[in-house]
Amino acid sequence: MNDLIKEKLAVLPAQPGCYLMKDKHQTIIYVGKSKLLKNRVRSYFTGANDQKTQRLVQEITDFEYIVTSSEIEALILEMNLIKKYDPKYNVLLKDDKSYPYLKITSEEHPRLIVTRKVKKDKGKYFGPYPNVIAARETKKLLDRLYPLRKCDKMPDRVCLYYHMNQCLGPCVYPVSQETNKAIVQSITSFLSGGHQEIKKDLKQKMLSASEELDFERAKEMRDQIQHIESVMDQQKITLNDQVNRDIFGYSYDKGWMCVQVFFIRQGKLMERDVSIFPFFDDAEETFLSYIGRFYLHQNHPKPKQILVPAPTDNELLKELLEVDVHIPYRGRKKELVKLAEKNAEIALQEKFSLIERDEERTIKAVEQLGEKLHIEIPHRIEAFDNSNIQGTDPVSAMVVFIDGKPFKKEYRKYKINDVEGPDDYETMREVVRRRYKRVLKEKAPLPDLIVIDGGKGQMNAALDVLENELGLDVPLCGLAKDDKHRTSELLYGSPPVVINLDRQSQEFYLIQRIQDEVHRFAISFHRQLRGKSAFKSELDNIPGVGQKRRTLLLTHFKSLAEIKLAKLEELTKLGVPEPTAIAILEHLNDKKDNHEETNPS
Repeated sequence: MNDLIKEKLAVLPAQPGCYLMKDKHQTIIYVGKSKLLKNRVRSYFTGANDQKTQRLVQEITDFEYIVTSSEIEALILEMNLIKKYDPKYNVLLKDDKSYPYLKITSEEHPRLIVTRKVKKDKGKYFGPYPNVIAARETKKLLDRLYPLRKCDKMPDRVCLYYHMNQCLGPCVYPVSQETNKAIVQSITSFLSGGHQEIKKDLKQKMLSASEELDFERAKEMRDQIQHIESVMDQQKITLNDQVNRDIFGYSYDKGWMCVQVFFIRQGKLMERDVSIFPFFDDAEETFLSYIGRFYLHQNHPKPKQILVPAPTDNELLKELLEVDVHIPYRGRKKELVKLAEKNAEIALQEKFSLIERDEERTIKAVEQLGEKLHIEIPHRIEAFDNSNIQGTDPVSAMVVFIDGKPFKKEYRKYKINDVEGPDDYETMREVVRRRYKRVLKEKAPLPDLIVIDGGKGQMNAALDVLENELGLDVPLCGLAKDDKHRTSELLYGSPPVVINLDRQSQEFYLIQRIQDEVHRFAISFHRQLRGKSAFKSELDNIPGVGQKRRTLLLTHFKSLAEIKLAKLEELTKLGVPEPTAIAILEHLNDKKDNHEETNPS
């Protein structure tokens, strides 16, 4: 803990608010809230913390705080700050979800469609469904039962759906508004819980058809009943009042929390949502923040009622979400909350074993690599590799690993501009110069470690640029390969020396993964460029010849050699304008003459 943090801790107010933790680059790495800022922020730097929190604290070099007038203001502010700064240690709910609905359009001849956008367009919306598969399966079932039109635009003749009795064919045959209205009412009834009545009606029709020996019709009725059961009756009825509810349960241990949400729709447990994440605050406050962001920032549709376990400040959530938030203490609702909590506890315990294995491969490997190199923990590693074939289309690539995992949105590709021929050292100079001049210009975070896929020559080239041209002091290591192109040695220092790593250690596997990934990325970029250049032709250099005209000429004449021998009339007959045809012949024959002069036989 540095002196600046000590001074700020001494003057923290005993009021509600939010705090923003910063690293050495002044990047905000964590945002939290508290009823009492003084107690919460001090707790990070005093007393015992778990390993995960210790890792966060090790990176904190400064913090800010914002005082609010109430806890609900702090909750809203926390959500807004997380959305604005996207801190790396706030990993709750980073994905935006828009849930699918079934919609009956308000057109003259209505359609049943799946949509993720709810608009004020007089259409009828049903849902939300927990996933698009559930929505599509329900639509498929309704398409079999109710013959609304299927096409986006009215065709001039009936389609296959008409012949399958799944459309009334309003494109050709008159369909009254009364008929459409009756079908819409039937679908509305079905989606509002009336599918049991429809199933009962189908059973009666099936029995009647069977008694009349119309077995084909009876089989059709039976198949429809089975399809209704497979789509609508997969979950048992859990509540009989048909109220849409979300039921929350959570469990926490060792600085990690699991939240499970059960989506109850029309009395059925339709789906669940599971989130497991590390947390650094009070468990109940973290749970409140989770629910707030779940609905307000992640676009989850709010149900009529939300059930939460005790102790939870349901009144605060009611005020925030403007929906009924209830803590059940008995009966079936209490059992469902307990079930959500039990599922959360089981999922959390399962996750711990996976976390331990993952940390062994990533975070602990990063820490051990730092120890081997005698540097600070290299949370951010940037690696470079070059690729060319005999100097043609030279490229370089950079990959980023954060806490031992690839961070693909910050990968970069480089076309080499200033290097002639296969000069790997100058290529490395150019790409390192371009990368870190831009980093300095944009004030982006510098890496904690730079990895060069190469030996001493490439390392020295990169170090020369970093230290002598840019004035940067960033740890840099090189990766040498054996004759089978496998990672063999880790080089570090100036002059570079071999760092002995156990080949069975996680830190060795980490640098191996980094080297394989940057090599893969560079090779794929190089192949991409070579693939594009393979489609180039000498015709591309002639004004007036584009892709279509080039294809036309090569298709007709088969090769450049035949085009050179063609007559002007042959080109113009293909639709090539005479000035362009003359330019083609002059350009190709000039090339031929020049070739013969420089390569005499």
